[in-house]
Amino acid sequence: MRKFLALLMLLMISMNSTAGLVNAEADDPVLTSEAAVLMDTQSGAILFGKNAEVKMYPASLTKIATAIYAIETASLDEIVDVSEEIEKIDGTRVYLNPGEQVSLRKLIQGMLINSGNDASLAIAIHLDGSMDTYSKNINEFLKTNIGVEDTHFVNPHGLFDENHYTTAKDLGLILNYAMNNPDFREIFGTKQLEWDGESWDTTILSHHRMLKGEIPYEGVTGGKTGFVDQSKQTLATTADNGKLKLTAILLKSEYKRKIYEDTIKLFDYGFAAFKSSQIRKGETFTSGNLKFKASEDLLVTEPVEKGKRIVDKDGILRIQNGKGEIIQAIELKPLIGKKPEAKTETAPEPKQSGLLSVNTILGVVVLVGAAGVWMVNRKQKKSRRFRSR
Repeated sequence: MRKFLALLMLLMISMNSTAGLVNAEADDPVLTSEAAVLMDTQSGAILFGKNAEVKMYPASLTKIATAIYAIETASLDEIVDVSEEIEKIDGTRVYLNPGEQVSLRKLIQGMLINSGNDASLAIAIHLDGSMDTYSKNINEFLKTNIGVEDTHFVNPHGLFDENHYTTAKDLGLILNYAMNNPDFREIFGTKQLEWDGESWDTTILSHHRMLKGEIPYEGVTGGKTGFVDQSKQTLATTADNGKLKLTAILLKSEYKRKIYEDTIKLFDYGFAAFKSSQIRKGETFTSGNLKFKASEDLLVTEPVEKGKRIVDKDGILRIQNGKGEIIQAIELKPLIGKKPEAKTETAPEPKQSGLLSVNTILGVVVLVGAAGVWMVNRKQKKSRRFRSR
């Protein structure tokens, strides 16, 4: 009997230990890349960061910005006359010829899928005429339309220049913004494409090993690689598990294998620890005696466990994780109460004032007094008449 009880207790301890492991919060991922950010693609919530606001060299991740800038400022059906300047370009190419006529869409495909530096340069010169004008315009576009704060680009391809820099956070913002555009999403998620050029007929392939399936990961929807000596390996990837959409940016990894391992760690962490929720238009929140509401349907990202929604006196809704860290902040609108509707009931008669009541009493007293005098006079008259008889 004692042996049975001892075995039973050991079994219960084992079960409790297992349950504790299942319910434990996911630990922050440990990365080898020098900088990183994990964001919700739709809500923009920052779910993890490592040196996310440190200025870094992005290499070919620059082409994400070039692509969305071109898509939103020109027609994809425009025909581009390839500039002679493309002959001077270094690095990866799609082997364009000077004077070759190519649609803007095809150039963006060659730039994002095969990382063609010549395609990038042809796009920039077509849009703005020179590198100086291109640099001025794309930086203004990124700041005004997307809200980046620590980015400055001097070229469209990402070849090294000490004045060409960004941050993991800014690249996440740029990629999230671009993913709202269906043309960008399609090209960014393309694994291969038949390329028919004047001097190069081939099938171009994405360089992103997770997107191609060489490194299996379910739900990858797009990706871009980058490398120059100064930036080392850089990688941008998007993924969707059907419930949550994630954006991962990794910068400055010494080894290509390691940067993919870091990306997988970020996605595993994000999909396990967070969920996407919707706040409906008109939903109300309170802060003390103050009330606020959502002015539109909103997507928020919340921890699967131990998350909190906190609203301050200014109507800022903050989503916190179990550590008290803010992962998203949303501005709500003050809730203005409705004016009371007019009543159809008959209003009660106004009360008499105190002065009116006193006057009424005095009037009654005077009347009673007069009646009394009249009665006395009448009795006296009767008495005299009686005595006269």
